[in-house]
Amino acid sequence: MGIKEEKRLNFETSKNLGGVGAILMFIGFVLPAATGGFGLLLPLVGLILVLIGLKGFADYYNEASIFNNFLYGTIAGVAGVVVAGIAFVFAVFSMLENFLYTVFPTWDGNLSSLSGLTPDVSAIDPFALMPFLTAFLVILVILFFTAIIVAIFMRKSLNTLSAKASVGLFGTTGLLILIGAVLTIIAIGLILIWIAMLILAIAFFSMKPQQTQPAAVPSQM
Repeated sequence: MGIKEEKRLNFETSKNLGGVGAILMFIGFVLPAATGGFGLLLPLVGLILVLIGLKGFADYYNEASIFNNFLYGTIAGVAGVVVAGIAFVFAVFSMLENFLYTVFPTWDGNLSSLSGLTPDVSAIDPFALMPFLTAFLVILVILFFTAIIVAIFMRKSLNTLSAKASVGLFGTTGLLILIGAVLTIIAIGLILIWIAMLILAIAFFSMKPQQTQPAAVPSQM
């Protein structure tokens, strides 16, 4: 197999992996409840396939930023979710016990005994809920800025791929992801990101290998 044929096969493999990965992300984004735990794995598997596809294109176009920026965005996303999860666990364990003592004044501290107690709703002070609300808002802020950072890196990656492959849909996908991240505070942001995954799949399947230029024929005097 010649180098040219090998590059073409690698291109097609990267194209198919990226396209299938984007489709899995699109499906997994909207149908996790219908598919159960398997549905939660679809976006993860899809993301891995997209990353592998982008690595192939980074090598094909000799442009490392195509893969690196998308990888940085993925790492930032994972880090943000982990930090938000730690903040959530810390908030629950640090404030829940005091709240339970307020609602169940006769509670002995044993969780198994809660089922036999009657909550004293009148003892709930609205201000006692403020720490929970504050923690919830902090977690939302962490996730919001994480989404922005992820979107910025992914847009850089897709813009570079768009320029190299001459497929404008990659640029459109990056823009939709960024706008969607900014608008995640309302439902339309998630819808835009969902649509972006479908456009990303179309962009991958629209790619064509670079056409080699024919060698110039020297002019004869």
